Amino acid sequence: MSCTHNFTLTQMARNAKKPVSVCGYSFYSSYSRPPTRALRKRISKRNRAASKPVLDESRFQNAVSQLLPRFSPEELCNVITMQDDPLVCLELFNYAAQQPRFRHNVSSFHITIKKLGAARMYEEMDVIVNQVLAIRSIGSEALYNTMIYYFTEARKLNRAVNIFMHMRSNMKLSCRPSIRTYNLLFAALVGREGNSYVNHLYMQSIRGLFKLMVNDGVEPDIFSLNTMIKGYALSLHLNEALRIFHQMEVVYNCPPNSFSYDYLIHGLCAQGRTNNARELCDQMKEKGFVPSNKSYNSLVNALALGGEIDEAVKYLWEMIAERRLADFITYRTLLGEIRRHQRSEDGMNLLKDLQAKGIVDGHTYIKLQNELKDNFRRL
Repeated sequence: MSCTHNFTLTQMARNAKKPVSVCGYSFYSSYSRPPTRALRKRISKRNRAASKPVLDESRFQNAVSQLLPRFSPEELCNVITMQDDPLVCLELFNYAAQQPRFRHNVSSFHITIKKLGAARMYEEMDVIVNQVLAIRSIGSEALYNTMIYYFTEARKLNRAVNIFMHMRSNMKLSCRPSIRTYNLLFAALVGREGNSYVNHLYMQSIRGLFKLMVNDGVEPDIFSLNTMIKGYALSLHLNEALRIFHQMEVVYNCPPNSFSYDYLIHGLCAQGRTNNARELCDQMKEKGFVPSNKSYNSLVNALALGGEIDEAVKYLWEMIAERRLADFITYRTLLGEIRRHQRSEDGMNLLKDLQAKGIVDGHTYIKLQNELKDNFRRL
């Protein structure tokens, strides 16, 4: 018995050092140490290599047959454009580079990068991008913007910024950053929404980028100005957001649009500044804009939480009249605050009106009714 026991422990000790393979995945025994970071990287690299698509040789040969014996970059571009398989596009690009007296130009680089970026073949795309950056005589604003766009899509923001800096250092005016270049970076930075602290960190980068744009003589447009407002609103720097808002028409000759107002209203409500939010809402409506679902929901919630129940109900009916949808949280908050202010009958009447007009369905009605009852028990 003791021999068997000793053998079992020895065997377990040996097995503890070996991964158990299940359906191609390696799992380590609970008795073993977890895999190191270097090992995880190697496993990940092998998995990526194994999952890479294989070139369809027949489709590639068919594409090559469409090229003339001494084809130009433009003719290559036309053939690549017609291909659906990004791997065939890449192979055509590499095949052309091996031909005597052939030199890639902006168009052939551009279409290949587009095809690889759209297919999310970012590693392969990066190889082509490095070739472009190594040749100072080749480039265009549109080509660089395409690179930046796909790197931001891949969340490779550092790479996108590197290309942007390459553009700024380029002596050719046709390669310098335009308003579209800046807007691509603005969109990537503001798109990384998190909590207000994370937004505050990214707002520092956005502020610096905006200053760089103005110093370079690039005029802000409605998108870049709204990005600044949105960024400041998300990071709860509402006074800065209002400063940009008031400068839009006076300094930049760019009147605010509905998004400008919506970002501000939502941000002001998040800070409980309902008076400012209502003023902007009134201005917005005077200019013919209709507040978004988010603006109305923010207003109703903020007013209800601030104890302005009648105003909150007024804005709720207004948003319904404007065919804007209130969410469940808005209904629950409003009804909960009505109940908290000892107006339970008003809350039940409002809920019945919403159901009678077909605004809330039976399931939502029951959930809200139960919320009201639970709130009543807690009071």
